[in-house]
This record gives sequence, C-alpha cells and structure tokens, in this order.
Amino acid sequence: MLSVQEVEPEVDFYGLCLQDADLAKVPMPYPGGRVVEGFVTAHPGRIDIGSAGHTHTAVMGVQVWDGEPPADTSRAWDEQGEADLRCETGSVQVWGVTCGPILQEVALGAPGREWRVRIHCSGRREVARVTEEEGIAEGVERYLVQVWPHRA
Repeated sequence: MLSVQEVEPEVDFYGLCLQDADLAKVPMPYPGGRVVEGFVTAHPGRIDIGSAGHTHTAVMGVQVWDGEPPADTSRAWDEQGEADLRCETGSVQVWGVTCGPILQEVALGAPGREWRVRIHCSGRREVARVTEEEGIAEGVERYLVQVWPHRA
C-alpha cells in the first residue's frame, strides 16, 4: 500500500462519484448520464457509486496500491464493485449529485494512467433506515476504495 486517505463525502439523491479533478478531462461530468440503478457504474473519467441513503455524510477510505490488493476482510461488506478509471490529472474529487465536490482531492499518483478501482460499502441497511426515519445520517454508510495501476 502506497497511501491511505480518509474523506467524508456528502451524498445526495442516493449517489456520489469519483471523478478526475480536472473537469475538462471528463467528457460528461457528474451527474450527467448518471444511472440510478446499481452500485458501481463506470463512465470516461469517473466512477458513479449508488448509495442506500438519500442525503447523508458518508466516510470513505481510499487506499492506493502499487499492485492488486488482497481482499479486504476488515468488516462485512454489503456491496462490492470494480471498474476501470482513466485519470489524466492523477487526482480525483468525490462529488455528490447536487452538492458538487468536497474540498479535499484524493491523490492517486502518476497522471495519465489507467487505474483499477474496487469499491466496498457497509452500513447500507442502517443508512437507509436512518435517512428514512430521522433525516440525515452522519458516518453510517462507509466506503473503502482500493485503487491500483491497471494492467491490461
């Protein structure tokens, strides 16, 4: 593992995404072309993530590896998905559907590289319950994002 970063993205309308930090490098910036169904959907320059809660603050740990990481068994994950991401800048932003990006960028490494991204999520049932019954949940839904250079 090369680096670990933790961010707290704002989720709204059941979604968020990882997107190249330079929107000029993304043919269709988020939320354009967003597919509501499913957990992970890849688009050029971004990966869309489906959340189980309408509006809440999630916790996301991002691990950058130099090769494919081992399966994570630190917790029971509700969902897992994988996709490829071409990142021209070497950094991504985490976006909510209408909130836009959080201030903190996530550094992946070398620019102009294709990455393999594995996304895990836990707390989905609980965040759905809390947002339905109480409104906004804080830190209930948790994501682990593992990123490594793609070897096609």
